[in-house]
Amino acid sequence: MIFENSFNLYNLKGMIILTHSRVAAIDVGNDSLKGIFGELETEINIPNVIARDIEDRPIIGLEELDQQNPIEGIHIRVHSPILKDNNAIYRVGHLATKSDNSTELDPGSSKSEEDQTLVMLFASLALDAVSEENSQKFKRSNNVIEANYTLGTGLPLREVKEGKDVGFRSRLLGSVHQVEFLVTPKYQGKKVNIRFDEVKVYPEGFAAYINLVMDNNLNIINKELIDKRILIQDIGGLSTDIAVIKNRKVDDDKAQGYNLGVSESLESIREEIRSKHGVELDSRRDVVEIITKKNDRNHIMVKGSRTSVHDIVDRTLFDLAKKQYRILRNTWQKNSQTEICYFIGGGSIILKDYLKTMNNNLDGYNIDFFEDERESIWMMANAYYKLIMDFSRKNKPTEQKEEKKLAKTQ
Repeated sequence: MIFENSFNLYNLKGMIILTHSRVAAIDVGNDSLKGIFGELETEINIPNVIARDIEDRPIIGLEELDQQNPIEGIHIRVHSPILKDNNAIYRVGHLATKSDNSTELDPGSSKSEEDQTLVMLFASLALDAVSEENSQKFKRSNNVIEANYTLGTGLPLREVKEGKDVGFRSRLLGSVHQVEFLVTPKYQGKKVNIRFDEVKVYPEGFAAYINLVMDNNLNIINKELIDKRILIQDIGGLSTDIAVIKNRKVDDDKAQGYNLGVSESLESIREEIRSKHGVELDSRRDVVEIITKKNDRNHIMVKGSRTSVHDIVDRTLFDLAKKQYRILRNTWQKNSQTEICYFIGGGSIILKDYLKTMNNNLDGYNIDFFEDERESIWMMANAYYKLIMDFSRKNKPTEQKEEKKLAKTQ
């Protein structure tokens, strides 16, 4: 199986230049970006947080910079004509969470229209392209890397139904996007020019269904589920998508997207902890860690003393769970022959216990969660990978096909 397409391009002098299009499947989630590259050999997970910065960020121990993990210190300049703020400098991911001016996506915003989505996307691709493991994958000259990708990604159902996927795709395809690494461990001074040979934008609900029933080669692995009528309720940071699956496809008319995610509730918990206990948490991600950690769950340290925030967390998340359950109930009533609803996404992990308790006490719907947190969190990225790999296999460049035909006749 060929996972990276190779094809020949002719320059003005007629010389053949070999280029590579590397497969990338990227889920720019509201909590974090998850990316899968090449032949499943690289995975990247970066908090979806950015902060505007200056060119020479102050650091302690500059001579030790190259001993650090690049993903912990992403400091870049991003140039792209499709950005509202072109040529801006950013801290990205873990480094950004330490900044006073860090930004996370706001409730009500559209993923397809935010610079932050693009900055995260370009940063992840540049990290993959610049790594030593991929030094033979792309053309390199004087610290400049020319990287071509075949990208599979997705948008919330609501945005796809509004047609925003078309503009998002065309903007990515129509330009060269450059990431310059500034004070970043190991990659300082390197530039990556990113071009897309193809971009596929999938509706998130449909992608989740693909991941449930098919393997990496799109062979059916869940035969008992394939012909069922099912709901998939994807609870994200900023939105909730509920896909209605019937006859092996998403019912476009009944699929719905809601501006209701967990981010607002996490922000509320963060603010109440600050006002009640005087503890400043860096980001929503810190709140998630407090809520989900195995030991000392729903506890923080206040002036060195272990302190419970159970009351704040329970009250806020129970209120959100009620709203999510209302979405489930309304959708199920309109699709009475539904057999099961799967809850997925980072938000489902946070709300799982509340939703299970509520369902047991009320309607008793047939609902299910993914007990494997990693599987739930990486579900979209895995689905995009399956879909974009299938596209890539079916659209191998004609030169490769001709070479194979020739080999058979010899």
